[in-house]
Amino acid sequence: MLAPIDTLRWTARDLAGIGQAQGAALAPFAPSDVIRFAPSLDVWDAWPLANVAGNPVSWNGGELWFALAAPALDDPELRHGNARIHHFHRSGDSFRDLGQTLPPGLSPGSREWSGSAVLEDSAVTLYFTATGTAGEARPSFRQRIFAATATLTRGAEPFADWSAPREVARAEGVHYRPADEADGVPGQIKAFRDPAPFRNVDGGDYLLFTGSSAVRPSSHDGVIGIARKREDGSFAALAPLIEATGVNNELERPHIVCHCGLLYLFWSTQRGVFAPGIVAPTGLYGAVAETIEGPWRLLNGHGLVLSNPPERPTQAYSWWVLPDLSVASFVDYFGDESVFDSAADRRHRFGGTFAPFSAIALEGATACLAG
Repeated sequence: MLAPIDTLRWTARDLAGIGQAQGAALAPFAPSDVIRFAPSLDVWDAWPLANVAGNPVSWNGGELWFALAAPALDDPELRHGNARIHHFHRSGDSFRDLGQTLPPGLSPGSREWSGSAVLEDSAVTLYFTATGTAGEARPSFRQRIFAATATLTRGAEPFADWSAPREVARAEGVHYRPADEADGVPGQIKAFRDPAPFRNVDGGDYLLFTGSSAVRPSSHDGVIGIARKREDGSFAALAPLIEATGVNNELERPHIVCHCGLLYLFWSTQRGVFAPGIVAPTGLYGAVAETIEGPWRLLNGHGLVLSNPPERPTQAYSWWVLPDLSVASFVDYFGDESVFDSAADRRHRFGGTFAPFSAIALEGATACLAG
């Protein structure tokens, strides 16, 4: 029987220690680091097809990766309203677009936001965020968590026989606020998205997600949610792992990596979604625990694992840590400036592609860039 979740509160006092953090900043990208593997698409928020331990699986001499993708419009900020999941063949440092993952008309949303994918035997389960409602005349910010399954093949098209997507977790209004807003501003909307599975040592299956607190709702009420799988395949909500009310509105793309007998929980967040008065960089943050129910401790005392370079504060985002401690992300606004007043400026400075992989080192509650 799982013990009650010992929720960690992330506080402004914790974050005050970031000012003394050393060595967390990534190096600035060189122009040769920014390779648009699919020039007609903006690509962001990537994850691998992985086994239950989180390791990318081999496919046709490489790996299969997923990412959000949208047509490269005049303003890259419009991509969120046009996002669909695509899959890519990764071979070395190269990614080849294989097309849209879910067949047209199958998704219950007007677009798809981030998720994850796991392979067991030959069955692929894709967890994803259905945003809006299919057929809606005006895109809303409603967010629901679905799963769909397919068979993995070795042919040119890797997936066969997609099932109808099934809603597997709900924001029940007790721990998590429903994310059902019709209108919103990026960074300020409420969240119920970014599902990521985790199999515990006891064999229990869990789903992590980005959520908003129903216990202490506010303008900044981000949480990392967790739910446990029932016999029918749906997930029952538990209390959050991390709660950041009064501190941060979006603890995005949470996932757990097992390393040296400990559980490491990682999430990404941006400097603009911290509460007024809190100064912290866009970066990868994390916590560590011996068991899924906690207690969780912030890595490095404040949570920050790696950040963008100070001179390029929006260079990359949406980091995903693999079990070998390599780290994927995407190239965001990688120029020297952080404020872009026009669509043309944003288009010129937006990467919209897979970033070079980095790596971290972990020892107990300490995390740092490797090398």
